Amino acid sequence: MHKMLTDIQIAQQCKMRPITEVAEELGLTPEEIEFYGRYKAKLTDEVFARLASRPDGKLILVTAINPTPAGEGKTTTTVGLGQAMKKAGKNAIIALREPSLGPVFGVKGGAAGGGYAQVVPMEDINLHFTGDFHAITAANNLLSAMIDNHLQQGNELKIDTRRIIFRRCMDMNDRALRNCVVGMGGKMNGVPREEGFVITVATEIMAILCLSENITDLKRRLEKILVAYDTDGKPVYAGQIGCCGAMAALLRDALKPNLVQTLEGTPALVHGGPFANIAHGCNSVRATKLAMKMADYCITEAGFGSDLGAEKFLDIKCRAAGLKPSCIVVVATVRALKYNGGIKPAELGGENIEALKKGIVNLGAHIENMRKYGVPVVVAINRFLTDSDAELALVEEYCREKGADFALSEVFAKGGEGGLALAEKVCEACQKPSDFAPVYDAKLPIKEKIETLAREIYGAEGVDFLPAALKNIQEIEALGAGDLPICVAKTQYSLSDNPALLGRPTGFRITVRELRLSSGAGFVVVYTGDIMTMPGLPKAAAALRIDVDEAGQISGLF
Repeated sequence: MHKMLTDIQIAQQCKMRPITEVAEELGLTPEEIEFYGRYKAKLTDEVFARLASRPDGKLILVTAINPTPAGEGKTTTTVGLGQAMKKAGKNAIIALREPSLGPVFGVKGGAAGGGYAQVVPMEDINLHFTGDFHAITAANNLLSAMIDNHLQQGNELKIDTRRIIFRRCMDMNDRALRNCVVGMGGKMNGVPREEGFVITVATEIMAILCLSENITDLKRRLEKILVAYDTDGKPVYAGQIGCCGAMAALLRDALKPNLVQTLEGTPALVHGGPFANIAHGCNSVRATKLAMKMADYCITEAGFGSDLGAEKFLDIKCRAAGLKPSCIVVVATVRALKYNGGIKPAELGGENIEALKKGIVNLGAHIENMRKYGVPVVVAINRFLTDSDAELALVEEYCREKGADFALSEVFAKGGEGGLALAEKVCEACQKPSDFAPVYDAKLPIKEKIETLAREIYGAEGVDFLPAALKNIQEIEALGAGDLPICVAKTQYSLSDNPALLGRPTGFRITVRELRLSSGAGFVVVYTGDIMTMPGLPKAAAALRIDVDEAGQISGLF
């Protein structure tokens, strides 16, 4: 029967526990929670202070191989693993990102898990939730408005209107806003200049919210945002514009982690939501650190394949926050491996051993890459109904050949029960020695850091820097920011920067076309290939299938 239900129907049939019960189970006091209805709450600074001296639990990172355009169940596996831990009697909590409205109404759908491994209330989480993304959008656009007002009111800072690098944002896929002109219509409407929008989840404000330790750290980071250069070529920072206090006021509540639950009542902190292909792809440091204080096992995820989200989690987030994971779970699916073997998405349901053999080298690359960080690795084989026994056996044998621990995961169909074998393997891995270290030294020159990632994680022969990129590197290093980590914007569908190069490509080079300093976030963004920071909607957008009836019941979300 359950195979006939959609994700949203499963979620709507769930009898959720009042969030007060979930909070009480975690030992939270009434002063430490702020309610957003019956099933959502924010956690206040009081809980951070009270738990500060408590020892940390084990940190488990869930990542994946390169996905198909539809996504392959990494969040589902993360949620299911948390449910399985609880079913096995472990004290576990989940730490996830919040979904962006762009994919919800685009092609990929929501990001609350799937089947019987979801965080709920699913509709709320996938839509407005507690308003965090709206606050980030407002704070970002306040700074943009203040920059334009500064120009209008005399431009005391001598900002060069051709070199304003801070952009407006909205949390929706809208290609028409990638490049535009503002200030049209005469003198009273502002100073005309070229402008553009990025999606909210790709903004530096989002990254800052996710990497800040507290409100003081947040304000310090906001002031360091590089917004423009003046007519003498000198940098202009947000602190000089003068609205960082107002931005922090808008972000005050958004900085507090959100508490929800899974379908089986396992507690989950869902907070922050940067994309991993065009941003750093991890939930907030505050949520992760708090989760590690509240449970023996904190299970978190990082976006897309391990070449994107996991790399940024390990080289940016862990470096900045002093985190050390005890285990890395690499999610693999027969479907995605066949896709990496050259099969079109519409044909992934049929058995195809040859395509699987061709594409399975992609899994090998991700296993090897994660081992380079000195952390035990477990492969989660996320089972789909269309997988044949022969296909699953081939993946298991490949894991054995690679010397990788693995387990079949059936959490989509069976919830926590379907993840017990995976939970056992993960708990065993957490007891093994872990000697975590980032894959590159942040003090290396920017070019060397990029070349190290290209060689060690992507498998590239080398890197080609376009003239504009070389100029950007020179400018960034001249500002004294050359020792920051790098955040590579790259396609999620390939280990390379070309989405057509599937499997485990060799003999390719990475093309770097532009770099931008995110001095508030604390990293340098490196743009490769044709990556866009404002996605567009597909021809058959998910928004065409979403509706709400007279009783307020939403349908079509997935």
